[in-house]
Amino acid sequence: MANESVAAMAPANAAAPMTTTSTPTMMPTGAPTMTPAAVPTGAPMMAAQPSAMSVPEDSQTALNDEERSQVEGIIRNYLIANPEIIRDAINALQLKEDAAAQQQQVSMIGDNKKLIFSSSRQVVLGNPKGDVTLVEFFDYNCGYCRRAHADMKQLIAEDPNLRVVLKEFPILGDGSVQAAQIAVAVLLTSPDKYPAFHDELISEKGAVDGDKALAVAQDIGLDPAVLRAKADSDEVKANINEVRDLAQKLDLTGTPSYVTASAVVVGAVGYDNLKAEIAKAREACKQAANC
Repeated sequence: MANESVAAMAPANAAAPMTTTSTPTMMPTGAPTMTPAAVPTGAPMMAAQPSAMSVPEDSQTALNDEERSQVEGIIRNYLIANPEIIRDAINALQLKEDAAAQQQQVSMIGDNKKLIFSSSRQVVLGNPKGDVTLVEFFDYNCGYCRRAHADMKQLIAEDPNLRVVLKEFPILGDGSVQAAQIAVAVLLTSPDKYPAFHDELISEKGAVDGDKALAVAQDIGLDPAVLRAKADSDEVKANINEVRDLAQKLDLTGTPSYVTASAVVVGAVGYDNLKAEIAKAREACKQAANC
């Protein structure tokens, strides 16, 4: 067994050195005298070799078929009488797996910190030099993203040191991909117009696609023809592919998903929960850069 050592065993009753004392022996008159060989005083005696130690056989005996059947019956009857044990075991397993997944996500945040928080392709809202960063992966056709947009705006308005990063993560069909391509084209051609474009498009009712995105861009004074041409560029594709790759590494499968330096939060969890996550991240990032 690892980290265990077995002490060397010695004979428990090893003989100590012996000293012989000459004692006269009374012999019958005329009997021959036996003279023992002399043993020097203080000379060690040869100790008898200990007998080989016997190792007890394993006391556990495999159950026979009848005994095994009896044990299985006891277990079965117990679970039937107490079915909540199965539920508790499943819940415990789920908690264990969730904890492992969260730990893996935190590890992936550290491994991909530069692309998550400081990519040259991303959108930055709020304070660009803020002391903590909240990253949102979103889809323009995501109803929960639309509802959560108000939470994000409130957080930015109330926290002057909050830095927000937006990442286009179109996962809800071709319309979402088209809208994301136009959005990235807006970022590349008119970055100062992106916040207004984003606010309007994420607030749209109903399905959003490329045409809807171009209409919104035109409403804020941008040229749809320029954006349409830019949307097919390699840089736009690289932007969206970069986000998809990050989402895969972080095991993000839905929107909205939020990332701080210390956690991944999935779903529209609401203003209060986001604010709490930002506070945790701020505390964790006091000594770190790019949080």
